[in-house]
Amino acid sequence: MQTNATIAVPHHNVKVIGLVSAGHFFSHFYLLLLPPLFPLLRDVYGVGFTELGFALTAFSVATGLTQAPIGFLVDRYGARTILICGLLLESLCFALIGMIPLYGALVGLMIVAGLFNAVYHPADYAILNASVDARRMGRAFSIHTFAGYLGAAVAPVAMFSLMTVLDWRTSLMICAACGGVVAVLIMFNSDVLHDAAPARSANSETGVHARRGIHLLLSGPILMGLLFFVGISASGHGMTQFSASALHLLHDVSMTKAGAVLSAFLFAAPLGVLAGGWLADRARRHDLIAALCFVVVAAAAFMVAVMPLPIQVTALLFAIAGFFSGLVAPSRDMMIRAVTPPGEMGKVFGFVSTGFNIGGMIAPIMFGYILDRGDPRLVFVAVAIISILTVATVLSAGRQGRQSA
Repeated sequence: MQTNATIAVPHHNVKVIGLVSAGHFFSHFYLLLLPPLFPLLRDVYGVGFTELGFALTAFSVATGLTQAPIGFLVDRYGARTILICGLLLESLCFALIGMIPLYGALVGLMIVAGLFNAVYHPADYAILNASVDARRMGRAFSIHTFAGYLGAAVAPVAMFSLMTVLDWRTSLMICAACGGVVAVLIMFNSDVLHDAAPARSANSETGVHARRGIHLLLSGPILMGLLFFVGISASGHGMTQFSASALHLLHDVSMTKAGAVLSAFLFAAPLGVLAGGWLADRARRHDLIAALCFVVVAAAAFMVAVMPLPIQVTALLFAIAGFFSGLVAPSRDMMIRAVTPPGEMGKVFGFVSTGFNIGGMIAPIMFGYILDRGDPRLVFVAVAIISILTVATVLSAGRQGRQSA
């Protein structure tokens, strides 16, 4: 909704988007460092998939409980310091996970890391919305999301590559150190990062501002956007965090080969995001684009579940599902932006992004239980069902958004 006319210089926009996107890269990078190693970590920690899934749920609970309040802080006080501190401290948490190979420490550090992970969406979207020409906002969002998807895609490759010469603990600490370096880089260039934090005056009423914000968050379009994000998150957790283990059990292939199939999904998704940014800047019905994308994802997942396919064909279906799961992202963000008043981007994106964490609370334990107790095919059946249910939420969100407008 907002733009800042003083930040319309193209090279300045490139620098802002680059810095913000670099931080977003690591927010997703950290999430996918450990799940591909679950078969190994079961022996390291002496637990099952369900307990490992619980550690991911603990991360999501911490983020989910703090993301919306951090959004209020971003709108009130600005995003730069919050973003830098979040990235630096989350990097430290993952380094400590590598140093302390105990299950209790894993859960505790994942909770703390989840708290710091809560900064990205409120801070990032507040900065981008205030810095980029509205005519190019879809592409700006797509580059930001592309960086996140790319981080998820690179994480398993980085871990497996480092583990060819190092142990998993040292590999994890090296990956964590990279995020710390980027946090320092953003800090030294923070003067170019602007956001739409409102000016504070002596007679400003924090309580009135908070009540107005809460009323906005409980409005129909924003609540439907929240449910939309829940569906995206739940289906995404199934594909990115448990599909490699499911394929390993289903096809009796090595974890390396199963990880390669997962990489087809993870590397196709960023390409879909870039294409989706171009499409989002030209489309008027972002809800229809998003609905079509989820139908394709559901169809691909269902085919993997029910058809005895060669592993190469499975990889192709993973790539198709990944591309369309990425294609939806810029339209998703444009739908939320369209119903967000000026100066409210931090809290709105902080709130709807909590849907990612609600899905993250439910999905890891659910998919972990399926792998421990059920047929691994049910992982992909569940992804398909969740994707179809998400179609209903996105169409409803789009309809309510048009009515509000």
